[in-house]
Amino acid sequence: MALQYKRILLKLGGESLAGEGGSGIDPRRAEAIAQNVTKVIDLGIEMAIVIGAGNLWRGQQNGLELGMERVSADHMGMLATVMNSLALQDAFERLGYPTRVMTGISVPQVAEPYIQRRAMRHFEKGRIVIFGAGTGNPYFTTDTAASLRAMEIKAEALIKATKVDAVYDSDPKLNKDAKPFEKLTYIDALNRGIKVMDSTAMAMCMDNDLPIHVINVWSEDALAKVVLGEKIGTQISA
Repeated sequence: MALQYKRILLKLGGESLAGEGGSGIDPRRAEAIAQNVTKVIDLGIEMAIVIGAGNLWRGQQNGLELGMERVSADHMGMLATVMNSLALQDAFERLGYPTRVMTGISVPQVAEPYIQRRAMRHFEKGRIVIFGAGTGNPYFTTDTAASLRAMEIKAEALIKATKVDAVYDSDPKLNKDAKPFEKLTYIDALNRGIKVMDSTAMAMCMDNDLPIHVINVWSEDALAKVVLGEKIGTQISA
């Protein structure tokens, strides 16, 4: 089958790297994700990744509820995403895939600063690019960072990797009769208050006609099926 996309951005939650306790970084989980992703890269896909920080720090829960200043809590979250990005970079490079981490805040000792033209050059050289530190600004989630970076690098789709295999009309953990959506429009997703991405990120994708695919990150060959145009998960588009 022909590839439906040439360049994609994969949005991962920080929890995808967490160990059995649900927090921290488990190098074995990072390697498992890397193995899934490299199957797609071997098909000829150019890959960018944005990862969250939920396994290390959640500003809303860990900071704001205890009275922490929002800007400080968000900056801590940005630094946590850099740690996750470095863990993923290590996993990819142990498998033999050259990878660069680019960050929205300056940490030159461990990663490159994000420069759009430099990121495009990395793709030309066949490198995986991981974007850390969100947008570099407080008050913006890593979902919004994923949408923004996807637009800047001219990605053809945003893949939101979750622990469930699709978007459902209700919580499948609470309702055994919950039904998955095969397709949703951006407006439907916004009106239904779908929590798979925040509204700012969703609106940005809608304004720029960037399709979103929601899949289970641990489902075997799910990424490959998306890029080959097979029906899997939920597609949110115009």
